[in-house]
Amino acid sequence: MFHSKISGLGYYVPNNVVTNDDLSKIMDTNDEWIQERTGIQERRHIIRGEDTTTSMGVKAAEIAIERSGVAKEDIDFVIFATLSPDYYFPGPGVLVQRDLGLRTVGALDVRNQCSGFVYAISIADQYIKTGMYKNVLVIGSELHSTGLDMTTRGRGVSVIFGDGAGAAVLSREEDLTKGILSTHLHSEGQHAEELSLIAPGMGKRWVTDIIADNDPNDESYYPYMNGQFVFKNAVVRFSEVINEGLQANNLQVSDINMLVPHQANLRISQFIQQKFRLTDDQVFNNIQKYGNTTAASIPIALTEAWEQGKIKSGDLVVLAAFGSGFTWGSVIIRW
Repeated sequence: MFHSKISGLGYYVPNNVVTNDDLSKIMDTNDEWIQERTGIQERRHIIRGEDTTTSMGVKAAEIAIERSGVAKEDIDFVIFATLSPDYYFPGPGVLVQRDLGLRTVGALDVRNQCSGFVYAISIADQYIKTGMYKNVLVIGSELHSTGLDMTTRGRGVSVIFGDGAGAAVLSREEDLTKGILSTHLHSEGQHAEELSLIAPGMGKRWVTDIIADNDPNDESYYPYMNGQFVFKNAVVRFSEVINEGLQANNLQVSDINMLVPHQANLRISQFIQQKFRLTDDQVFNNIQKYGNTTAASIPIALTEAWEQGKIKSGDLVVLAAFGSGFTWGSVIIRW
């Protein structure tokens, strides 16, 4: 049995900065309204033709691979987490294998939205722990901006999300006191429709239905979120799954050096920080700059925290996420 460790991290965000004031020019909103509810000041949106979900993932992965010291030919498997693939099928995992020029290794796509990167890390960890693979590339990448209702009608959701990608290389670690100590995953599908995008989908409304109806008021192909309900569930599940991870490893909240929560809403992160009585130095947030990048948010934030020297060898790092599904999870890491 082995442990897995994060041997390399990287992220990529588009150059195009979209501020709250920019959004106020195309919908009835303002900087104060957005910051009060979400903490977001700006986000990144792609310029059409310059980036895709896959290309952003590739750029983040190239940085992570270079930093890991692992040669591309030594990558054994690819896991790609996203809710916004380039194509309905195939998924972006195989496109990354192609565009990075990797061997004909397996490629897996994870559709767990905001919890996607945590789920992907857990899968990679199991492959490495069992000895099946030595180096696994994990990517979280999202392109939200081209699929949002950028009008006043959609402002409750559209002001929150941004585009970007983050990546990690997980490698074998023989020292069982280091690396990923445990992962913890959960789901509660009874609330699936409270945060969802219904169409196009084979179950209710496929492309043919949308075209046939040609209804300009059809909102089924835009994201829907019951914001208050999601918030109430998120703060409960965040707390539970962080505690679950600590208890599984006989650790205390005071042992946490860095908590990197999914960047869903700054108010959620602040609530959790206050509940656990963590200092500002123990929690990393960057939603103010990037918005909610769903599966990309944790790897982007983790990379920035590491780049800024906020994560050091021996630190206890906790990753935690909650999102659509509902799904949630945590990862406990001894750096």
